[in-house]
Amino acid sequence: MGLVIASQMEADFNASLRAHPTGPTVVGVPEARPWEAANDADVMLVRPSPPWRGAREGPRPAAWPGRVKWVYSASVGVDFYPRWLLEAPLVTCGRGVASEEIADYVIAAVYLQAKDLERVRARSLAAWRQAPLGRVAGSVVGIVGLGAIGAAVARRALAIGALVTAVRRRRHIPSPVEGVELLDDLAAVVASADHLVLALPATDASRSLIDASLLSHAKPTAHLINVARGSVLDQDALLAALNAGRFGFATLDVTEPEPLPADHPLWTHPLVRLTPHISSNYTLLRGVLFDKIVANLERFVRGEVLADIVDPIAGY
Repeated sequence: MGLVIASQMEADFNASLRAHPTGPTVVGVPEARPWEAANDADVMLVRPSPPWRGAREGPRPAAWPGRVKWVYSASVGVDFYPRWLLEAPLVTCGRGVASEEIADYVIAAVYLQAKDLERVRARSLAAWRQAPLGRVAGSVVGIVGLGAIGAAVARRALAIGALVTAVRRRRHIPSPVEGVELLDDLAAVVASADHLVLALPATDASRSLIDASLLSHAKPTAHLINVARGSVLDQDALLAALNAGRFGFATLDVTEPEPLPADHPLWTHPLVRLTPHISSNYTLLRGVLFDKIVANLERFVRGEVLADIVDPIAGY
């Protein structure tokens, strides 16, 4: 038997994989315990389904990683999986698949906050009155994390006339986007921003990184946009800052936990726009994901170095 891929993707996606010239055998996985497919496959194509999330605190299965040589995560982040998944010989992720879509979401949020045409919409003669709109050109978009998503946001922000500041973990590496002012200090980025974009990976080091101390540096009119993970933001600190008038507004596409409990104040807070983790437009990106998987599959078959390898120590 040739290469065997155990896939958690949809039937039509798997059918397309079977039709690839490399001729893989594509099999399904046990939905309740997807890791058990490691005993019978060379490659696993996984997504952050509830069983993976539920296994995060459990022990590593005795047979893991079994026969598997390579695990491909259809998501960018691997924080939804148990740590032992990274004990597979090779793990790659869908880095960059949704970057352009997520960046579009961010810019939409910037314009919605700055212009808010619904607020000034005239529905009657009595409502026909002048009202000031905010500015985008000349405003500062501060980006925390300058990977594929952060870079896509930066390109768009610069194109619409905004200034861009950013901070990244690997500070010695130049900015991938010309025109971005890279700062050494996270607090300086927070202080500079009219729109503060969180686009950093979720790791142990970044948990609750954006806390009360950092938020205290922000402008009282600042707008926070979180398209990273809910875990990177101290939500209690954000709520306290909003309630005290020390922070302007928040657009949150991610929360911790996800979804929030039914009685959580973020659902109905007047200074929060909450969306259900949709910035990636995930269902519309199957073609992009398929192309990336196939390109890596061809590298794997040829024995070449794969793209988008996850560093098991850094966690992304």
